[in-house]
Amino acid sequence: MNKTIKLLMISDIFVLTGFGLIAPILAIFIKENLVGGTIFSAGLATTIFVITKSMVQLPFSKYVDKHDDKLKWLIIGLFITSTVPFLYIFATNIKMIYIAQIIYGVGSGLAFPTWLGLWSRNLDKKQESFEWSLYSTLVGLGTAVTAAIGGAIAQFIGFNTTFIIVGILSIIGSLILFKLKVKDDKKKVKLIHYLQKKYISRNEDNS
Repeated sequence: MNKTIKLLMISDIFVLTGFGLIAPILAIFIKENLVGGTIFSAGLATTIFVITKSMVQLPFSKYVDKHDDKLKWLIIGLFITSTVPFLYIFATNIKMIYIAQIIYGVGSGLAFPTWLGLWSRNLDKKQESFEWSLYSTLVGLGTAVTAAIGGAIAQFIGFNTTFIIVGILSIIGSLILFKLKVKDDKKKVKLIHYLQKKYISRNEDNS
């Protein structure tokens, strides 16, 4: 398994398992802690996220397919997503949650197609099924474990502690990708040096 795939996988595990802490408690948090919070509004918050993400990712995927700045947009998208748990902390009414869900949708809409593009481009030949399965297994197990942990933390320590942990995990997942950026930049520098040498060598031969 190449380093690019490993870094993308590790980054996503941090982000997705982090948000797995929130999944089982968000509806309870909305209903019990916010002005205007109801079970219906909790469902509507999820709807707002999904619709926003869908509206962003389709046109944005067209853009990133034509440009070579996928990694930059992936990092931007993840950092935007990482702000959402901290926004939950300061939420006092359901409208603030709706705004947070829109921001969450925008961040995910930027991150999802760029992550998929980088992942698809760097899959190892004849190991595609294994790498996808390994990713699915690790994220699935991580999410399953953190769902229980998130519920326990929220019940015995508090919602805000859970949100802070999720935010930190998401930020770590974003920072991991800077290693990937350094690696890509080094590759580009080596390629440029190689092409320059080839160009100089051809000119010397022609002269």
